[in-house]
Amino acid sequence: MIDYSPFWKTLDASPENWYTLTKKHHMSHSTLYRLKHNQDISMKTMNDLCRILHCKIQDIAQYIPSDTDQLL
Repeated sequence: MIDYSPFWKTLDASPENWYTLTKKHHMSHSTLYRLKHNQDISMKTMNDLCRILHCKIQDIAQYIPSDTDQLL
């Protein structure tokens, strides 16, 4: 599963916050909800977050093996 806990640490260390992401950068509340609940986001959104926060993908998400992962 993809875990977005690194995102919250990166956001805390950044001058940005929930308010600026939604008001200044026009990120939707539903996107932030999805991050908070480890739900899928698009790679476009990932790109936008990396650009806004001046960070790498691994500063936003990490892969954690899970029993609920889809079998291949």
